[in-house]
Amino acid sequence: MEQAVLAAEVRKIKGKGAARRLRRDNKIPAIFYGPKAEPIMLAVDYPELKRVIMKSASETMILDLEVKSDQGTETRKVMIKELMTDPVKDAVLHADFYEISMDKEITVDVPLRFVGSPEGVTQGGILQHVRREMTISCLPDKLIDFIEVDVSGLKIGDALRIEDIALPDGIVSVDGGRLAIAVVNAPSVKAEAEEEEGEEGETTPGEEAGE
Repeated sequence: MEQAVLAAEVRKIKGKGAARRLRRDNKIPAIFYGPKAEPIMLAVDYPELKRVIMKSASETMILDLEVKSDQGTETRKVMIKELMTDPVKDAVLHADFYEISMDKEITVDVPLRFVGSPEGVTQGGILQHVRREMTISCLPDKLIDFIEVDVSGLKIGDALRIEDIALPDGIVSVDGGRLAIAVVNAPSVKAEAEEEEGEEGETTPGEEAGE
């Protein structure tokens, strides 16, 4: 996974008023923290953060955070742990950066990318995506943007499970192996019955008038 670089500045003032002033300057408030690091309030350039987000194919991003303070600039290896967004404007309001170590495993959710058309669908079945992401554990340099899942071999009644997915070297699943990822269901008997019932209940205009 490619790692980007993002500059950040230590901020000393917090509160809603300070956050609004930052956003007017095209910046957003953020926080840096980690298992062995004291929380540090930051300000990051919003256009640069958007560039980093758009460049990544995954919601889980690892980057070099260049933190500028009165003591100078220090680079920290971090994950974007959380992004708070405005649901109306779809704009990022706040970012959480979590410090990681390149020699310690991390646990993250990775998107599943389904490929292929199941045999069962051509036979009238319905493909259901039970899960759209998988929880994995790996060293940071082994992290991948997504896991490709081939569903083309599924027939009606078949289920693809966690244990069926071949993961790259160095990556292990944290989820239970028997958990289903995708299934091909038979056409709904209930839906067919309701459709037949609806057809039987249809009347002609003459029938409705008693003719």
